Amino acid sequence: MKSATPKVLHEICGRSLVGHVVSAARALDPEQLVVVVGHAREKVTAHLAQLDPGIRTAVQHEQNGTGHAVRMALEELGGDGPAGTVLVTCGDTPLLTGETLQQLADTHVADGNAVTVLTAEVPDATGYGRIVREGGRGDGGGAVTAIVEHKDASEEQRAIREINSGVFAFDGRLLAQALGEVRTDNSQGEEYLTDVLGILREGGHRVGAAVAGDHREIAGINNRVQLAEARRMLNGRLVEDAMLAGVTVVDPATTWMDVSVTYEPDAMVHPGTQLLGGTHLGEDSEVGPNTRLTDTVVGAGATVSNTVAQGARIGAGSSVGPYTYLRPGTRLGPRVKAGSYVEMKNAEIGEGTKVPHLSYVGDAVIGEHSNIGAASVFVNYDGESKHTTTVGSHCRMGADNMYVAPVTVGDGAYSAAGSVITKDVPPGSLAVARGQQRNIEGWVARKRPGSASAQAAQAAQVARAEGSAQSGQSAGGAVPGTASDGAETVRSANGTGGQVSAEEG
Repeated sequence: MKSATPKVLHEICGRSLVGHVVSAARALDPEQLVVVVGHAREKVTAHLAQLDPGIRTAVQHEQNGTGHAVRMALEELGGDGPAGTVLVTCGDTPLLTGETLQQLADTHVADGNAVTVLTAEVPDATGYGRIVREGGRGDGGGAVTAIVEHKDASEEQRAIREINSGVFAFDGRLLAQALGEVRTDNSQGEEYLTDVLGILREGGHRVGAAVAGDHREIAGINNRVQLAEARRMLNGRLVEDAMLAGVTVVDPATTWMDVSVTYEPDAMVHPGTQLLGGTHLGEDSEVGPNTRLTDTVVGAGATVSNTVAQGARIGAGSSVGPYTYLRPGTRLGPRVKAGSYVEMKNAEIGEGTKVPHLSYVGDAVIGEHSNIGAASVFVNYDGESKHTTTVGSHCRMGADNMYVAPVTVGDGAYSAAGSVITKDVPPGSLAVARGQQRNIEGWVARKRPGSASAQAAQAAQVARAEGSAQSGQSAGGAVPGTASDGAETVRSANGTGGQVSAEEG
């Protein structure tokens, strides 16, 4: 793999290569599950312990072949070999299914075999061990007489397309006995597990085979090209399963799923969507396009477009996106809107509340049916610690607000646009926290003479003067609308409600 990561720990579809094999083996509910570790065993063992605490590991200190590896596993189990059926698999075959392993085990018992090898017929058998049957046939019929490695095969044997998968079912006691007779007089100087078949056959025991329905299941991974091919095939299975379960996948070729993703009928997935980890799609939800959800729960009827979300919960009927980022700890209640260019982190948003656009909501609790104006920032970090902002229910917060945590806004409160909220706002109050506007007449003409701005301002002044003159003539010389009453007015932040006089404001 040309990687610092051990081969079996490379991941496809949300699970390591060895994790896929363990999952397939666990489907048979085995009495014992042993994984033989060698190269980078510390990393692999730690991963296995996290993956499945019931796994036992056997250490192969020297990599002396497949037969030696199985012998280490039997020694871990102790005794003269386990009674009953022993299945042996490879750790780098992520496409192998529990159904195929069960078929192998059932065939082994039904045929009364000492060993049964899982085989497959492939278009190109180059590099694989060939299955030789009675009469030298390689047509899938007759008892198995030998497995011949490619480098040792004759031209006639190389024409055989039935290959050894490296997956076997053994009689446990007979396996232990035969492993004691395996020799190392081969080109590699190793103990080959495949030699056990010949030993058992010479001992008068039956050797059989079970042919896998899909040869791709037995594909091993030895480089990144094969890793990508296996990922594509496994993803195809997962997407197909989702569609057969009632999910509409608009473009299967650009939709990617992990094995742990769950869904309900009538969910819809648009192109360019990645569903990762423990993500769940609720009934009638709609996700995508161009969306990546990791460990995220999408409620029934919710829509999520052009969004990245990790560790978030999106309530039923909510709308998220486009271009939204939901970070871990985000909890959206029912019918919440998290609109375009909104980022949320560790935020709990109540039912019906809207954060429509261009805002950051971090470490916050917002009640029900409130509205957070555009370009709002929840200032949660003081350079050392994170603090929480609380906004109540039915609040109407102005655009371009900053909430300097810790701070609380009471239920039913309003705030003016451009306010920096540093103090608690009582319920039902209007918070105004901004400097008073001052207009400096003629500044452009004095400081930017001859500029395009100055020319535009002069033209506007001339037009206004001409308009005022015409208006005065039509009104008999009177000029209405002066500020003679001394009460300049200011509109409240949200554009509703009464006017506040300059003296009061």
